[in-house]
Amino acid sequence: MAGNGEISEVKVSQEALDIAKKQATLGYRIKRNKACYMMLAPYFILFFLFTVIPVILSVCFSFTYYNMLEMPEFIGWKNYIKLFLEDDIFMKALKNTMILAVVTGPVSYFLCLLFAWIINEFKGWVRAFLTLIFYAPSICGNAYVVWTLILSGDRYGYLNGFLMDLGFLDNAIIWMKTEKYVLPFLIVVQLWLSLGTGFLSFIAGLQTVDKSLYEAAALDGVKNRWQELWYVTLPAMKPQLMFGAVMQITQAFAISDVSIQLAGNPSVNYAGATVVTHLLDYGTVRFEMGYASAIATVLFLLMVGSNLLVQKLLRRVGE
Repeated sequence: MAGNGEISEVKVSQEALDIAKKQATLGYRIKRNKACYMMLAPYFILFFLFTVIPVILSVCFSFTYYNMLEMPEFIGWKNYIKLFLEDDIFMKALKNTMILAVVTGPVSYFLCLLFAWIINEFKGWVRAFLTLIFYAPSICGNAYVVWTLILSGDRYGYLNGFLMDLGFLDNAIIWMKTEKYVLPFLIVVQLWLSLGTGFLSFIAGLQTVDKSLYEAAALDGVKNRWQELWYVTLPAMKPQLMFGAVMQITQAFAISDVSIQLAGNPSVNYAGATVVTHLLDYGTVRFEMGYASAIATVLFLLMVGSNLLVQKLLRRVGE
């Protein structure tokens, strides 16, 4: 009898194991939650068609010579060899992009968090008004055009006029046509524009933090606002921190419109060139799509690598 009981237990365990394996399959989960997957399907299809497939095709085209008039011709690593060993403009654009990303990315990220934290302390219409004031430049499509007036190269430019009135300048300076001033002004303008979607996500995240967590933290020995921020607030809004980081990294590496509008394309001695402006030159002017795809692939890898690094750093928040 004992032997029969053990056999039946083995059979039951095997059946349970088979059921568990079946439930772990993707097909079973889709069938069980088909309503949810059907609601996700439109976004997934669009994301796959207009993001995943283009990225894959871009990587494939980067190993070809393709001018949009002839069929792509496979040339192996020649585009990448030319990119890093022969294209001096790309190397300068890459250096400018890294400087812009390293400066504007982290600085704008912490500014977004700082201003969101301060504004969250206000209530009602005051908070809404301050949020609008800080967010407005990023939602006005050509807001940076105001900087063309500020940085105008004649005496009527606001910056030239102000400095000449104070006696710091005798003659007007053509700011965006003077190599040493181009990159610093691009950094300033980009920082001014950077309080965008990430800033709103931080505002939303701060408002969703459970207030009881602060009471529990006070009982555990948290004594000041900085400790509250590090041990309570930031760990409670990690999803928003991650989203904001992704948005700021993408924005920092994708700088192009500001450079083109203020410094021109090409800018003086390529002082304002970025990877994206170089990509636009080869992709939309010269129509060398294979080479442009190689540039896009390098930029994609830079963004992915930066995102992975930021994810690793954000996991340590609150430790």
